[in-house]
Amino acid sequence: MDLRIGVSRSSRELTIELADSDRDAVRQQIDDALNGTTAVLWLTDKRGRSFGVQAANILYVELGLEEGGRRIGFGG
Repeated sequence: MDLRIGVSRSSRELTIELADSDRDAVRQQIDDALNGTTAVLWLTDKRGRSFGVQAANILYVELGLEEGGRRIGFGG
């Protein structure tokens, strides 16, 4: 599952490829950070690397499709 985070005072967005985990759990982590419940949003990518983003600097979050949800070709 792909995740993109826009960070203030940065011209680039942070793109993280997450392991296919529970989408609702990841969304809850993001909600907690944006609501001020946690000061830092910590996420771990497919390779096991951890990324921390200060919640106050998060401008937007885009949560992509899970791996199984990707389509190839002209299917509709």
